[in-house]
Amino acid sequence: MIDELPETGGREQSLPPVSFGMMVVFCTFPSVEKAREVAGEIISEGLAACVNILPGVESIYRWEGEIQNESEVLGLFKVASDGFQELEEAILVKHPYDSPEIVGISADKVTGKYLEWVVAN
Repeated sequence: MIDELPETGGREQSLPPVSFGMMVVFCTFPSVEKAREVAGEIISEGLAACVNILPGVESIYRWEGEIQNESEVLGLFKVASDGFQELEEAILVKHPYDSPEIVGISADKVTGKYLEWVVAN
């Protein structure tokens, strides 16, 4: 079946829907330094394959009845779906916020070789 899939960019093939295979987990941090620290520990412990750190995120939200406007850093963690719970538990222990954002989105389509790499790592 994979042989019948259209090529993406002439190099690799996307697999059929793979929500069972990979997730992207969003998590905001108060600083680049803290995001790097937590990401480094997560990668060292083998709990995610990759973390992208995106500084310059502006977050507007309600916290304890007050509207907040904060500069934050977004971490995008790439993880095999069956590793989400362990990743979540580790972030909760390492994160400085009382209630950190940990939102996992199942990947619907992923290039084959990249999915294999994420699941292997």
